[in-house]
Amino acid sequence: MTRNTDIADLRKSYEKAELSESASHADPLQQFDQWLKEAISAEVPEPNAMTLATVGADLRPTTRVVLIKGYDERGIVWYTNYHSQKGRQLAGNPYAALQFHWVELERVVRIEGIVEKVSDEESDEYFHSRPLDSRIGAWASPQSEVIDSRTVLVTNAAKFGAQFMLRPPRPPHWGGYRLKPDTWQFWQGRKSRLHDRLRYTAQADGGWLRERLAP
Repeated sequence: MTRNTDIADLRKSYEKAELSESASHADPLQQFDQWLKEAISAEVPEPNAMTLATVGADLRPTTRVVLIKGYDERGIVWYTNYHSQKGRQLAGNPYAALQFHWVELERVVRIEGIVEKVSDEESDEYFHSRPLDSRIGAWASPQSEVIDSRTVLVTNAAKFGAQFMLRPPRPPHWGGYRLKPDTWQFWQGRKSRLHDRLRYTAQADGGWLRERLAP
């Protein structure tokens, strides 16, 4: 294999912050809340973007970027088409992983757990809070299916726009998922590749075991 010198020699020294056991929260949700709010305050590009990894029946993992729309002690929430590739994979294997990468802050958060659909009431509430174009788009896009051209999407959008006007209902195939974490990892870049990496693992009593991992 030919070595690509330009890529192989890329280097960055991570020196912005540190992550210690004494300065981190005992509850990973609180630690996540702090880091997410700091990412928003720092105005990093799309701080709410997260990579979602799922595994299909063929045992091949796939990833895509989705946007977090809520989080609390119940888990992390996003919304999508249930008939999409990720929806089909989650129907067969409800375990998934999420990752946030805030490059400017030299931070990564990894989250693993089991996924379930949110309630119809939650999906309805969020759907009706979306801009009209986004609500029509949920009807217009047969997500993950092969289409002949972009014209299919434009034609569908026009058709459903005329059908529903200003009041499109939530499609039955569209709604929210919630990942209930059983493992969190927080990674803070440090100098000389000696990065800080803390893992939180759910315990039977409802608490969390916090451990430092080698980077």
